[in-house]
Formats: sequence, structure tokens, C-alpha cells
Amino acid sequence: MRVLFLVPGGLDQQLQVLPAAARTADALNAQIQVACAPAAAAAWSLLPAVEKLIPFDFNASPTLADWANLLGNVREPDFQACINLASGRQVDLMLSMSHIPNRVAQSGFSATSTVTPPTGWSAQAMASFLQPLGVSLEAASFRLALPKPALEQASSNLPAGQGPALLLAPSATSGDWPSACWQQLPELVRAKLPDLRVVEANRNAKLLERAAQVASCDVVLSSDPVTTELALLCGMPLVALGRSAADLPKRDGVQGIGDAGHLDQLHTAEVLQALGLG
Repeated sequence: MRVLFLVPGGLDQQLQVLPAAARTADALNAQIQVACAPAAAAAWSLLPAVEKLIPFDFNASPTLADWANLLGNVREPDFQACINLASGRQVDLMLSMSHIPNRVAQSGFSATSTVTPPTGWSAQAMASFLQPLGVSLEAASFRLALPKPALEQASSNLPAGQGPALLLAPSATSGDWPSACWQQLPELVRAKLPDLRVVEANRNAKLLERAAQVASCDVVLSSDPVTTELALLCGMPLVALGRSAADLPKRDGVQGIGDAGHLDQLHTAEVLQALGLG
């Protein structure tokens, strides 16, 4: 069986779909193909079940030629189902000509099944898209299977010492927690944990290296969307700045603090409390 996923959005949005795609592959013994923006395609390299990536940026005003090329990629293999997270007349026209018998989406005239995802953690909300295929999903149980060499390399790059490793992952966007707070935090934590090892997230590394770095630490403090998603997929203890509890899995060691867009109002004492050091 072969299943197509159409996934708009950036790297963090692609990562949120990985548990659903992995579950589909396992439950249906299916091969997975994914259409997504080339800049976000690295997310799918972390999932061995993906047979092929189809480069297509849904958010970049695709031309008629782009849609025709996508249709050619979609019609060539024998897809039995499509999970469509895109929307609009163009994608509906393309899918209506694809001959895929099962097409699941939130809306659109091409859908054979329409779903209403629940609010909450985006990865678990994907369960609604799998239900028409007879597949259940417990996204919180998914874990990235990272290769041993990558994990060993990441561990060797950690600062020397035996103390816990705290990964700090500030966001590169405006509205983040102030840089002075990020810089002050290690000193405050070391006052309570003198052997703490502080690790700065490497946003410029390849995604596999970033995931291995996350998995090699003990706790992750992140306002960076991609690092936050990687921590969730690796099952790491996580304090996510700017994420509400409703948008995170209900799991021990995972919590969100601060309001997105207003992290300048988040006090350092609140972050220390979330880290268990208040």
C-alpha cells in the first residue's frame, strides 16, 4: 500500500506530522510519499518509512506548471490514500484528477472524507486524519530512531563533566525571551547545580545532528519551534517557552510557560521554577 501526505508549512510543521506518518506506515504496511517545501524536507529524512519526497511549496504561490508537475508525481504511483493538510481550489482540482480513492482533508470538494481536528497538541490532532483509514494514533508514544553514530558524536561534543546537560535553544525570531535572560540563566542554575553543563543549540547543523544533540542532553529549555518539536519527538524533558500546556503532550517532564509574543514579560524565577530549581 502507498499513502501520500500533502504537508504545507515549515520544518516544525513537518515534524508534527511524523508520528502520524510513522503510524500509518506501521498499521497499513504502507510506503509513504510526502509533498512539502524543499526547505522543510529534512524533517522527513528522520523517518525511514518515507519512500519519496516530492518538492512542492504550497505557500509560495505555485504556478499552473507547478501544479501540473505535482499531478504528474501523484498520478504515476498507485496511491491508495492521501492525507491532505493543504487547502484551496488548486489542490482540490489536482486531487480530483489523481484517481486516489481515499482522500482525507479538513474540507474541499476533492475529499472523500472530511475531518475536524481537535484543539491541542498538533501531533495528536493528526489522529482525526487517520481515523477514516481505520488507523489509531498515540503520538506521545512515538520516538525518533536516531542512528547510534550520530548519538555518539553528539555525546562526544558535550562539555566535559558528569553533571546534567541543559540545552538552551533560543528562538531566532523577534519576540523571544530577552537575550540578557538567556545569558544570566546558566549562572543562576549553577548556583543550585554547580556541575551543570550548559549546551547551546546548534541551529546551523543538519537536522539529524540537531536531533542527536537534543537527545544527548538531559533537559531542554527552548523557545525555538524546531528544537521544541525535536525534544518532543525524542521524549526529552522539556520546558517550552511560549507554548501553552494545551499545545503540548500531557507527559511528565514536559511543560510550557510564558505567552507567545510576550516572552519579555516572563521572569527568570518562573523559568527556574519550571526547571525544578525555584
